[in-house]
Amino acid sequence: MTEQAPQGVDPHIPNAARMYDYFLGGKDNFQADRDLAELVLSAVPETRDGTRENRALIGRFVRYLCEQGITQFLDLGSGLPAQENVHEVALRHTPDARVVYVDNDPVVATHGRALLADPERVAMVLGDVRRPKEILANPEVRALLDFERPVAVLMMFILHLIPDEDDPDTFVAAYREAMAPGSYLAISHVGSDSHSALTDRVVEFYQRANMPFRPRPGKEIAAFFGDFEFIPPGYLANGIGPELGWPYIDRDVPIFLDPDLSRMGYAGIARKP
Repeated sequence: MTEQAPQGVDPHIPNAARMYDYFLGGKDNFQADRDLAELVLSAVPETRDGTRENRALIGRFVRYLCEQGITQFLDLGSGLPAQENVHEVALRHTPDARVVYVDNDPVVATHGRALLADPERVAMVLGDVRRPKEILANPEVRALLDFERPVAVLMMFILHLIPDEDDPDTFVAAYREAMAPGSYLAISHVGSDSHSALTDRVVEFYQRANMPFRPRPGKEIAAFFGDFEFIPPGYLANGIGPELGWPYIDRDVPIFLDPDLSRMGYAGIARKP
């Protein structure tokens, strides 16, 4: 059976966002996405659990940010709508929350606009995370988010789909620069250190997809936060203190290895002074 795809979308090219949807158990994917996702799972079976736990991690992060008084959220590389989306969690805790999702996949944007769009509180924008000037100047973004006030920028499981030649350090810095003091940056990222079960085969598999795969060591991931002040992992884990929280993988890397990500990756939140 021939799969129907929106105009301009080639269902025969595996798509990272639709593969993520498949790992989550979603149905918004094509056979090519499923086939490549199964190859990834054959090499790293914990990918499915790690992907699902990343969704749960987003919920914990958003709850924490709401508790800090954040009402504005910019979710970059948001992917297809899933359970416990940012706006659902945020609005449960902060009724006046405003959320903008950004993704460069037309399928994601179409689904998002159909399922998530609430012009008063939620928007879905078709855009490329690598072009911060365009994102930050977008009228839909500006209509909901005021960058003169604190905002939370989320980059969850997106930066490991950006190759070094696209200079992620520079464009992430541009978002940090645009954020008002008191803002937060949240990142989760697949690691390439010894704790990771990832293999060169997975990197090779993603060469067939629309985006590459670039896991990074913890110290490189920590550098994305610039001079922002890290929130101790323990406070995010249980609200009590760092001594009961997730362990740091390295005392020189002030982000944490989340065991709920099946030891696949690092995650952290940092606040702009």
